[in-house]
Amino acid sequence: MSAIFNFTSLLEVLLLLICACAYFRSYYPQILDRRRHGALSLLWKFARIGERASPYVALGCVTMAIHMLAFQ
Repeated sequence: MSAIFNFTSLLEVLLLLICACAYFRSYYPQILDRRRHGALSLLWKFARIGERASPYVALGCVTMAIHMLAFQ
C-alpha cells in the first residue's frame, strides 16, 4: 500500500525526511540555505523543523521505532 494512504507509513516517511534533511544541513548548510525559495524549499523547511523541534522529532522517532518493533 502506498505511504499516502497508510497513516503510519506517512508518519514514517515524514520523520525520515525531517531527520535526513536536518542531518544533511548540519554537514552542508550552504546547499540547503541557497534553496529557501522555489521547489526545493520544502527540504529547507524540513531541515528547519528538524533543528528547532529536535526533542519532539526524536520522541517521534523513538515512538515509531517502538511501534514498529512491538506491533508489526
